[in-house]
Amino acid sequence: MRLIHLQLCNFRQFYSKTPQIQFAWGERNTTVIYGNNGAGKTTILNAFTWVLYEKFTAAFASPELLVNQRAITEANLEQAVECWVELQFEHDRKLYQIKRKCYANKISETQVKYSPTKLFMLVAGDDGRWYPALEAAEDIIERILPASLHQYFFFDGERIDSFFRHNQNHNIAEDTKELLGVKILDRAIDHLKKAKRTLQEELQELGDARTKELLSKQIKLEQEGEELIASHQKNIATLKQLEQQKVNLSRQLLDISGADKIQQLKAKLVSQQKNLQKDLIQNKIKLKKILSQASYTVFLGGMSDRFLKLLQNLRDRGQLSSGVKQEFIEQLLNRQSCLCGTSLIPNTDGYNNVKAWLKKVELKNIEESAIRLETQVAKIEDNTNDFWQQLDLQQAAINHQYLALNRLESEIIQANKQLQTYPDRDIQKLQQKIEQIETKIKTSILEQGINQQQQSDRAEKLQKLVKQITQHQLTETKQKIAQKRINATQESIARLNKVRTRLEQQFRLALEQKVQEIFSFISFTPYLPKLSPSYELTLVQNILGTEVLVAASTGENQILSLSFIGGIIDRVRQWSQRNTLVGYDSSTFPIVMDSPFGSLDQIYRRQVAKAIPELANQLVIFATKTQWRGEVETETKSRIGRKYVLTYYSPKIDCEPDWLDLERQNYPLVRHSLNNFEYTEIVTVES
Repeated sequence: MRLIHLQLCNFRQFYSKTPQIQFAWGERNTTVIYGNNGAGKTTILNAFTWVLYEKFTAAFASPELLVNQRAITEANLEQAVECWVELQFEHDRKLYQIKRKCYANKISETQVKYSPTKLFMLVAGDDGRWYPALEAAEDIIERILPASLHQYFFFDGERIDSFFRHNQNHNIAEDTKELLGVKILDRAIDHLKKAKRTLQEELQELGDARTKELLSKQIKLEQEGEELIASHQKNIATLKQLEQQKVNLSRQLLDISGADKIQQLKAKLVSQQKNLQKDLIQNKIKLKKILSQASYTVFLGGMSDRFLKLLQNLRDRGQLSSGVKQEFIEQLLNRQSCLCGTSLIPNTDGYNNVKAWLKKVELKNIEESAIRLETQVAKIEDNTNDFWQQLDLQQAAINHQYLALNRLESEIIQANKQLQTYPDRDIQKLQQKIEQIETKIKTSILEQGINQQQQSDRAEKLQKLVKQITQHQLTETKQKIAQKRINATQESIARLNKVRTRLEQQFRLALEQKVQEIFSFISFTPYLPKLSPSYELTLVQNILGTEVLVAASTGENQILSLSFIGGIIDRVRQWSQRNTLVGYDSSTFPIVMDSPFGSLDQIYRRQVAKAIPELANQLVIFATKTQWRGEVETETKSRIGRKYVLTYYSPKIDCEPDWLDLERQNYPLVRHSLNNFEYTEIVTVES
């Protein structure tokens, strides 16, 4: 999971729509967001957990009051104020965009009614357009990073030690199984048990009253579907208009001297991007075709040799006919005369001897069939080698196209920047209009995707209703089949239990080793972390060959927690790479942490600052000015890719302004609010 950008609208102290927070990646994988206490660092941390899971950290006060108070105050009576958080991320070569919304309806000057939240998801296709997800957004997120694990990747650094000091609300053993995949086995076992119980129950036929209720629901869903289709058509028309406006503005840029070359280059890059996207789609289709047509050959290893040996044994024992045909034997018996002239009278020894040959040649053309099979089986090994070669070539071509797309995207961004900063104001204005239209196009496509997702949800509900309406009691034959399935589920449960036990033990020992490595790097104490079979994490000290429990300090508990998270990410990454048969490894994880250095002394602050950029593929840190200065700033400077400052506007007349010096420029941390409202702005630090 790679974070790309986060955007908020009327979410707590962030009024209206904020700029996008773009997240660093690669060698400089760290994004730092500076802000004073109360400026909104915890709010942004909880924006992640809310949009993904609709959950909040312990330090997030009054989670029911999400909508910005200024937006509510300025709204008219009975007017709904929209609040949302949008997150774009990449996982397993796919780009996802999720948005969670809620509304505050201003009923009176003192009364506000909040709506339930809604989650929408779009997935980017290889053609660059956005499409609604084919599955429920919650299910997709749960597979990528399960909700039970979010506390280990989005957390308050000053309270992280509570994971191990007070673990009444968190079952670390169960949570860790999610990443390992053992939890999937647990769910499979539970599902099999439920399936077994279901198969043991007799299904009852639906009654008339229930049928009428279902038919009423069906009519309502069909009406809602028609409304969504009408809205979808209107959105398509709007999208066409916007696309045409963009084309017209792009032509105007081509007509202006100075910008024409940049615009021509950009048009060429965009054309190359579209062609590459088309080629990528075709290569993925070819890859699927190769897998569907020839992947079975890799599972036939050794079977061809065993078949050829079996065929030869049948020939050696004379159990496979060799030239003698069934028709020839039948002709001899019908003529009652052998080739040598001997009479073949029924029930005589000669007749019975010849008749016995029918058993050896009772299948027509068996020898020809054996020869054809022998020829085909001999080619299996060559077909397997050819399959792997084609698969490697196709995956290499896809990887090359992804790299080319990344390069083109960077060049297009650079061309946009040149137009944005061009000395001619007319060119700048045209480029700004194009970007505004592109934003509207993106919003329109997003709404289109949401509409399609809603249509898909209603279609699925309609399909289920139709099945329920036409459902009948199982026949006796189907009940017999169900009994066989019961026996199969019982056997499957036993086998999955054995696999689960082995996997869990191997992973726990590997995890303990990695936690010890990370803790030893950060801590200067001689203590050693130990992980029990129930995943209870403790510190021990070796005294004269005996392990003695150590009462860990707050700082040591914080380091222990960070070591545990780093160990999980490292081991799951290695585990996933070893167990990936075909495809790309997707075991990348971000860490988003608020105030990770507050309760640590100078030595530990330096060691943690060295270690945390290595723990995850992507790191987002919220910190105050005082937390960041000194050894932390020194150790992390080379890993920072992006910086942001949270400027807090205070309605207090006597508020004391505060500033932060970054990149030889002062950025305000606290300023006086001129509109008597409390709010926070997100400011990008230009490097």
